[in-house]
Amino acid sequence: MKTVILISADAEWRVVKELYPNLEIQNSPYGELASLALETEPVLLFQGGWGKISAAASTQYVIDHFKPDLLINLGTCGGFEDRIERGTIILVEKTIIYDIIEQMTDSDEAIEHYSTNLDLSFLPRILPFPVSRGLLVSADRDIVSDNIPTLIKKYDAVAADWESGAIAWIAKNNNVKCLILRGVSDLVNSESGEAYGNYDLFAQHTKEIMRKLFEQLPKWHDAIDKVQHGYRGY
Repeated sequence: MKTVILISADAEWRVVKELYPNLEIQNSPYGELASLALETEPVLLFQGGWGKISAAASTQYVIDHFKPDLLINLGTCGGFEDRIERGTIILVEKTIIYDIIEQMTDSDEAIEHYSTNLDLSFLPRILPFPVSRGLLVSADRDIVSDNIPTLIKKYDAVAADWESGAIAWIAKNNNVKCLILRGVSDLVNSESGEAYGNYDLFAQHTKEIMRKLFEQLPKWHDAIDKVQHGYRGY
């Protein structure tokens, strides 16, 4: 099974290179890449870049150039205080790109067009690690405190990021399996965010989450590989 691991934000990619200091780094038009040996087989690490423009373009680039059977996006997201706990790993089942404003017709119709339900039938019946399955909303912006009540009321959202919506949409339109795992690095409430103006806190929590995700990655990959070979009995 040919697998590409997409990493979006620069802070997340820095942690990957700290975790694996001996990577043989190469360059692409979008960022760096390197091969990583898992317990089962090698995978390709690819720095896709932050924001939905880079995320969409780099995802299509990876699909066109490397023909993966599976895309895995590992990263962070911001959580809505009192709706989700910091450190929670979200297994993304649906993405919504919410920062679309259509004034000639209907914004909801445009948002629905770029919403993606991920087909996760390639996962085992019993997942290798506990996760929170659900929705992740995406936009080219950090969470604006004033928007939280609307995002909760309209989408029942609990967390948001910048790239998942674009990655999921491109993967689905190319009929490529896509697993998105995002850990909640910081919380935002109706007044402010705990990491806003405090980048060091975000960086520290990002390091903790990325370490956890990469510690778990071999078992996720092995579980998916077993399903591809017809074994679902776990």
